[in-house]
Amino acid sequence: MAAVGKSPEEQHPVKTFGWAAKDTSGVLSPFKFSRRATGEKDVRFKVLFCGICHFDLHCVRNDWGFSTYPLVPGHEIVGEVTELGNKVSKFKIGDKVGVGCFIGSCGSCEDCANDLENYCPQNLLTYPGTYHDGTPNYGGYSNEMVADEHFVVRIPENMSLAGGAPLLCAGITVYSPLKYYGLTKPGTHIGVVGLGGLGHVAVKFAKAFGLKVTVISTSLAKKEDALKTLGADAFLVSKDSEQMKAAVRTMDGIIDTVSAFHPAMPLIDLLKNHGKFIVVGAPAQPLEISVFPLLTGRKMMGGSGAGGLKETQEMIDFAAKHNITADIEVIPMDYVNTAMERLHKGDVKYRFVIDVANSLKPV
Repeated sequence: MAAVGKSPEEQHPVKTFGWAAKDTSGVLSPFKFSRRATGEKDVRFKVLFCGICHFDLHCVRNDWGFSTYPLVPGHEIVGEVTELGNKVSKFKIGDKVGVGCFIGSCGSCEDCANDLENYCPQNLLTYPGTYHDGTPNYGGYSNEMVADEHFVVRIPENMSLAGGAPLLCAGITVYSPLKYYGLTKPGTHIGVVGLGGLGHVAVKFAKAFGLKVTVISTSLAKKEDALKTLGADAFLVSKDSEQMKAAVRTMDGIIDTVSAFHPAMPLIDLLKNHGKFIVVGAPAQPLEISVFPLLTGRKMMGGSGAGGLKETQEMIDFAAKHNITADIEVIPMDYVNTAMERLHKGDVKYRFVIDVANSLKPV
């Protein structure tokens, strides 16, 4: 039985180690803790790779106000199954698996019944937060992970584990709104705002669906990458008023992946009548919206947050079929603080992934 109030090392029987932030400085350092014993429906796996998400950067610094310390980040986790509970039916020892943004939900609400655990009012984040037993949730910057099999995804044999890890957050975050908002019909013209961890994956999924894709960025330096490397059809510099004016009312939908505050109305103007402006980035300040273009063009503004487990598996399988992985820079664990600083500056193409298995040393 887990013991709330004990030290992180003593709360559970299985000794574990990783890297954690200890305070709002966000600096990570080696950390000893523990994970629960393998329950009857649990999958335990050795962590091989873990992506570094913008969410991690915000959480280690408590930018959103809900972090608790010590905090072990990481919700783009892939590894190899080492132990199974006696009621697990979907996996076997040695399977390659992943855990994304969620490790629990109520299981009984309308959203859970519709395979939308990500919208369950009682969902449990992989980190931060507390589990059903009241002990802290620790993420994937660690040597091993344990989760209920319902929240574990199978990684196809032909998928790169390192390149596939970021899809567990970035991939499903852009795949789900494309599907839900009806933006997957071949020939549909979508804009992707921001060419970072989310944006570059959005371009890949959109092209796999057969869409016409325009990348919208403040940085002209990303044009060649967008067009030649990722296969986008067009590129707009959002600071160039003439380019933006020429593109007014040309797009069926826009996926906005930017997590910094930015003007939204010039983007909404790019939509055709009845177009859809979908926000998946999370700026700290509210976006400024005028309702009149929404009214006069019957335009829709919506949001989307990750995806349920059924859709996450669907996304991973679609990605494997279409050879979609994230463009990554693989790093050792002891580089993580430098990586966080570089991520803060936007200095990564396009996702850092920690080689946990080969670089995490026991504390």
